[in-house]
Amino acid sequence: MTLFADLRLAEPLTRALAADGYETPTPIQQQAIPPLLEGRDLLGIAQTGTGKTAAFALPILHRLAAAARRPDRRTCRALVLAPTRELALQIAESFSRYGRFLALRTACVFGGVSERPQIQALLPGVDVLVATPGRLLDLMGQRALSLEGLETFVLDEADRMLDMGFIHDVRRIVRQLPAERQTALLSATMPADIASLARDLLRQPVRVEVTPPATTVERIRQQVLFVEASKKRELLIHLLQDAAIRRALVFTRTKSNANRVSEGLEKAGIATSAIHGNKSQGARQKALAQFRDGRLRVLVATDIAARGIDIDDVTHVFNFDLPNEPESYVHRIGRTARAGADGIAIAFCDAGETGYLRDIERTTRQKVPVFAAHPFHHAGIADGSVTAPPPASLQGRRMQRNGPRQGARNHPGGGQHRAGPPRQEKQHRRDQHNGHGKGRHAAKPDAARARQAGQGGPGSWMRSLNERQNDGR
Repeated sequence: MTLFADLRLAEPLTRALAADGYETPTPIQQQAIPPLLEGRDLLGIAQTGTGKTAAFALPILHRLAAAARRPDRRTCRALVLAPTRELALQIAESFSRYGRFLALRTACVFGGVSERPQIQALLPGVDVLVATPGRLLDLMGQRALSLEGLETFVLDEADRMLDMGFIHDVRRIVRQLPAERQTALLSATMPADIASLARDLLRQPVRVEVTPPATTVERIRQQVLFVEASKKRELLIHLLQDAAIRRALVFTRTKSNANRVSEGLEKAGIATSAIHGNKSQGARQKALAQFRDGRLRVLVATDIAARGIDIDDVTHVFNFDLPNEPESYVHRIGRTARAGADGIAIAFCDAGETGYLRDIERTTRQKVPVFAAHPFHHAGIADGSVTAPPPASLQGRRMQRNGPRQGARNHPGGGQHRAGPPRQEKQHRRDQHNGHGKGRHAAKPDAARARQAGQGGPGSWMRSLNERQNDGR
């Protein structure tokens, strides 16, 4: 068994790891740290929750400390790009924690807050800078930062950069990098645009792939619950009556739905908050802190906002809305079963999401077991006799692996502007909400009969889930 002590890291780093109780590196850390210590470029393919931040942070800190020099004013020696401010803060915190016994300076810059404190932090020069692409370009444009003298560059969550429309910003930043540097690119998946970027960015890289793309974490017990869209909130409140759900993440597709779900749970007496792109940075950090220390039992999030969540003891992940990208499903459920713990992932599937479920099962190469022992089970959706188009906001927007989504047009600045749904799709959405969509069965699940059968009691559903874990559809 390989230990951190065997990786020949600097003594202050091994001391910090020992103080935090870390002795054994994860697979990606075992494979990535040695070549990075040697100065090699790295292409890392790893899902969230695999320990990849330490895999690049530890060797960067080691090399910076070994070649001790003071950075010039308004420069940095190592740059890490992250897609969201939450993830940027998480990475910067990791650098500070691992390097707390080293005389190195770390800074973090991101949008949504005042630039002035960030400019002041960069003025004397920093050893490690963690940044989001947009704010970094802003500061470079103001000459508050120069990348001359940069020694190491890390592009983290490269596939999410692509999904969020940041790939053009990333290429603009790459053009400003010095030719002589060490580079690491990390991504959970390897779409064509990211593979092309890797070829341009890396020189004879060592490839580290600890988990095949989109293979779900084995320690996670998964279930899918078929339910009408209008009943999802009632189902979630019903399931959360189980005290075994100690800390839960709930994923929604949109920011507005995250707010609605959070408000509904609060009204039901469940300590909840929501994080998404419309929330202020202070509100997002406060919600994360409360969720981490246990004051909040449930955190409702969109995919982008959740990228910075790194909490070991999340017991359950709920996919309130199924994502239209299978890889997002893998990222979501990877928020549980961390640090060797088990976890449970529950997916709600309405009539318009069955196609997304099939995509997920094809990508992960496994069937998601059905859990029917709840009072809102809809047999018609489960057997395919009740169908509906995808949610109106997603029609015609299946992710194209080698290009932009259909139905979207490029937006200045590298993002995408989505056209609103056609009028008939909006009418269909209203019809769905009112329960009288054309051509759809009007059958409702018989909640009373399910309760009489003893299937829906608040403590019984989890026992039934465990008993039926291996049942197929």
